[in-house]
Amino acid sequence: MVDSKSFVESILKAKENMLVNVSDDIWAHPETRFEETQSKAILWQALSDEGFTLEDDVAGISTAFTGTFGSGYPVIGILGEFDALADLSQEGGVSHPQPITEGGHGHGCGHNLLGTGSLAAAIAIKEYLQENGISGTVQYFGCPGEEGGSGKTFMAREGVFSHLDLALTWHPSTTNSMMSLSSLANYQVKFRFKGVSAHAAAAPHLGRSALDAVELMNVGVNYLREHIKPDARVHYATTNTGGYSPNVVQANAEVLYLIRSPKMEDVRDIYRRVCNIAEGAAQMTETSVTIEIDKACSNYMPNRELEKVMYDQLKTLDPIEYSSEEIDYAKDMWNTLAPNEKLDALESVKSFGAFNDGDKLKGKYLSDVVHDYAPFDIAMPGSTDVADVSWNVPTAQCTLATCAVGTPIHTWQMVTQGVTSVAHKGMLRAGTVMALTAIDILQSPEKLDSIKIEHEEKFKDHPYECPIPADVQPSPL
Repeated sequence: MVDSKSFVESILKAKENMLVNVSDDIWAHPETRFEETQSKAILWQALSDEGFTLEDDVAGISTAFTGTFGSGYPVIGILGEFDALADLSQEGGVSHPQPITEGGHGHGCGHNLLGTGSLAAAIAIKEYLQENGISGTVQYFGCPGEEGGSGKTFMAREGVFSHLDLALTWHPSTTNSMMSLSSLANYQVKFRFKGVSAHAAAAPHLGRSALDAVELMNVGVNYLREHIKPDARVHYATTNTGGYSPNVVQANAEVLYLIRSPKMEDVRDIYRRVCNIAEGAAQMTETSVTIEIDKACSNYMPNRELEKVMYDQLKTLDPIEYSSEEIDYAKDMWNTLAPNEKLDALESVKSFGAFNDGDKLKGKYLSDVVHDYAPFDIAMPGSTDVADVSWNVPTAQCTLATCAVGTPIHTWQMVTQGVTSVAHKGMLRAGTVMALTAIDILQSPEKLDSIKIEHEEKFKDHPYECPIPADVQPSPL
């Protein structure tokens, strides 16, 4: 049997140009939740060219798909994402804000890299199975709508992941570490108020303002914040103000809320209280309110045994070497950060698993170190629909450095670095780690036994309950 590390590295070196082109092509076609038709087509074609068997419209979602190779046990899932964020259009490889299209979209969370790094892993695992003629199945999951859509939660609701023995994924960031923390469960909810229009000067007494109801609701929720758990979060965006005419009493208005907490039961309780506030705002303004859950996701439940396997593989890899040009560009990106962002740079990496040793990055503009594995039972201050996969199957995720130290995600800085050589290096490194993790388990099936025992013990008294109601369907922005 061939040496797995050299085998995977040689495969991905041979595929490097193709993989970089796939990532950059997705970056050049940024699409938001459940509208990722071009991005899907790019990944679909790559999987087809590599000999995977493809399945479309997974879970009834037009941009969800799978690519499968091999047969038999174990069945290894590789999770890929490819959606972008609204209003983050940005030229690539520069060190200043420069939108390509005003109001356009951009890959501010690096999902062009995420989906392609996962593709790299799936290809390397496929080649390994083929080279050695052994039992095993690798399945790439094209998962749309992670950003504000919880695509994997909809997929989990339909049992898409239930046949897997394990699932692996990764996320771009500034560090090389295990994403070992839990995450915040959430509800995303639309509150639509309906009132009565009227001339705001001639007959304001005849109007009932839906916009007043939205504003009163927002004030009420702001007062609620003092009385929820400290690690819970409530955010909102007013998505419909009722129009642009101040001389009209607005008859329709809408606000979108995102409610988060480490445990789903707390999310549900805060949701109930927010709904009460919305109903109160409607009563105060003599309007009506319609409440609609848009999406939700669970809290991430890491599998420690699987994380250990992945971390061991991450540690085996030689440090990435950066050129002087790459370091100079990273320094330029560092200098685009505000003073408070620079001060927060080493603290923010805790969310990505660098919990005890963020100081390893002091004085560096690019990370060439691997952080210690830190399996703390706390939640990072963010959410992911990978969580709903983790409730159904043992799951682990790592993060690899694809941008300058201090780069905040969901920003133009993240977008512009998404097509650089540093991003490509991190992406290919992520594919290598995931592939080697899968191969290690293929070679040592007793490790999978321990992984599955942990999963079964963790969930035997807490079976998965999808947080998205059965009648809610995925929808674009």
